[in-house]
Amino acid sequence: EAIVNKRLDMDRTEFDFMLSDVEELNKKAKNNELDISKISIAAYPFFADQYELLTAGSAIGKGNGPVLVSKKKIYQDELHDALIAIPGVHTTARLLLSIIYPEARHVKEYLFSDIEEAVLSDETDAGVIIHENRFTYPQKGLRKVTDLGEEWEKITRLPLPLGGIIIRRGLPAEVKTAFDRLLSESVKYALGKPLVSLPYVKKHAQNLDESVIFQHINLFVNEFSVQMGEEGKKAITTLLEKGAKSGMLPPVQQSIFVSQTKNITP
Repeated sequence: EAIVNKRLDMDRTEFDFMLSDVEELNKKAKNNELDISKISIAAYPFFADQYELLTAGSAIGKGNGPVLVSKKKIYQDELHDALIAIPGVHTTARLLLSIIYPEARHVKEYLFSDIEEAVLSDETDAGVIIHENRFTYPQKGLRKVTDLGEEWEKITRLPLPLGGIIIRRGLPAEVKTAFDRLLSESVKYALGKPLVSLPYVKKHAQNLDESVIFQHINLFVNEFSVQMGEEGKKAITTLLEKGAKSGMLPPVQQSIFVSQTKNITP
């Protein structure tokens, strides 16, 4: 928000902005359409040859994972027969489901905001919900089957990386590191002045309830968003390695992260 509304020293830098569902952004990155974009970490191997990950702006944390929900009680050993709604083929939510429940192979893709209704209307037996919906699903009459983020943390003892910001490899190194620092400053600004960014967030939120908005922000925007550090990098590389081992992702052969010439202090 601070970058969009030029609340920081932009050093005469100009950007063209677009907002879109993360799966649509994943597809645009795969088609090499964007210079900088938010993406699902699970999608990154499919365009790693064209992009690097910035060390700022990522959604990494604990207790922030996708939640597998159902309308009727489903036991975990019944998931091999269940049709499960997912928020995109290349989302981290889909990858986590395949890592934790490799037998859950019957999936159907939906826009993330439509998954609750797909489960409630019995179009699917279960669904993997993300973003604000993980706070509101009990009010809709849905029940938790598994918190996939909690399972990830039990298995790895690491925070869960969900999304990241990529930048085109071919850009000059000084441009990449300068934007990484600018993005870090933008996150720090938002964390320090949450009410300033609230109107912008509400304008684009799926749920306009301010308590839900702040729950969402507090869960997904944290010190890892300012600077992922070595723990954040390890979480990302572990997820990508497990994805490759499961056969869901191609292995990444290139360097993953933009090199920093100067430390960013959270």
